[in-house]
Amino acid sequence: SGFNSVGHMDTMLRGRRQIGHCKEGEEFIQNVFHVLFQIFTGKEKSNLSVCWLQYEISKIVQCLQSKKKKKLKAQGRRSKKLAKNFLKAPDNQNNLTLWKLYAYLEWLLGNTDDARKVFDTALGTAGTGGLKSAHLCSLSLLYAQLEVELLESVEGAVTSRAVHILTKLTESAAYVPYSGQVLSVNVLKARKTYEHALQDYLSKTPVSDQVSDADQLINLVGCYALFQYLTVGIDAAVLIYTQASERLKASGPQKCEKNGEDFGIQNFPSALEAVMLLHTNLLRFHMKISVYPLNPLREALTEALKWFPSNQSLWRSYIHIQRKSHSASKARRFFDNITRSADSLEPWLFAIQAEQLRKKLTEKVQRADVGEVHCTIPETGLTNRIVALFEHAVQSENGAHCPLLWRMYLNFMV
Repeated sequence: SGFNSVGHMDTMLRGRRQIGHCKEGEEFIQNVFHVLFQIFTGKEKSNLSVCWLQYEISKIVQCLQSKKKKKLKAQGRRSKKLAKNFLKAPDNQNNLTLWKLYAYLEWLLGNTDDARKVFDTALGTAGTGGLKSAHLCSLSLLYAQLEVELLESVEGAVTSRAVHILTKLTESAAYVPYSGQVLSVNVLKARKTYEHALQDYLSKTPVSDQVSDADQLINLVGCYALFQYLTVGIDAAVLIYTQASERLKASGPQKCEKNGEDFGIQNFPSALEAVMLLHTNLLRFHMKISVYPLNPLREALTEALKWFPSNQSLWRSYIHIQRKSHSASKARRFFDNITRSADSLEPWLFAIQAEQLRKKLTEKVQRADVGEVHCTIPETGLTNRIVALFEHAVQSENGAHCPLLWRMYLNFMV
């Protein structure tokens, strides 16, 4: 932990020793939630419930990443109890966002059948808004994404539960739980419905930057692309993302991070950023379950990072794929270009992390026993390069006031 017991200032490479914050920090956060929960009423209280449950889910994710089964079980019990108490409140019984988070929580805990029951119940009571309902689209998209992650290959994906979910969404009728393969004629009808709905949204001039419209467009593109991926293939899904991205780029408002303009929605992830993130995530998943070239993913990530250099998820994906490369020259040129043009600190932090990971790999190879084979090229001067990156980063206005950057620098030099 850092100087203050409430906070923490970990480096990007050192793993967290505990789940969530330290004891004092966790107590402080829980006290804040409890106090605010007694003060807020109505919609504000429902929104607080959503934030609270999202925080609990983040701790579940940390437990899964650290592979601590005992803590996962204990945290799961607490989080489930909290979620059920939220849903018992009269104001929250029809809150689809809370139902979605509760179903996601059950899924993360490994209770797949229970999670499906929650999803099916929520979809059944959500009405018949179809593609016009942002909440229904969001719920269906998450459900379908989780089902797709269970697939071991793309063969036979058209018979999956995810296709049923995405097809039912287009019918604007009461949801019926999965009972078998979707009829081919229904798949064709669903494709036409998705196509017309997306064209209607993209034909708006300009594309609206209102929160509700942006959310609806993101969910619509995500559902349509995933539907195409399951029923046609990865190229069809990529085409949907490409068309949506090009239209959003042409509309202009999403360029706010590049030129610093203010469109009245502070820190709101634009539709373009979300679409690009969905695009890269689908490519990464497809590469896990089938043979596919790396270049499309690399190009998608570099294009997305040029537009949104502060997106941490995109940077993590970029570093992950570059670690498999024998040569770091392309990645270094890309980092140099981004750090020159962007005001955000993330490019510096991830450039440093990439070099530190490369240094760690090189040192591991040099210490390896004779006879072992490692795919790497010997490099010199990595330490000097990392120091130079730190020096340039701390000279920037954001870097000079970033505790994480200074902590990383000190940790590296000691």
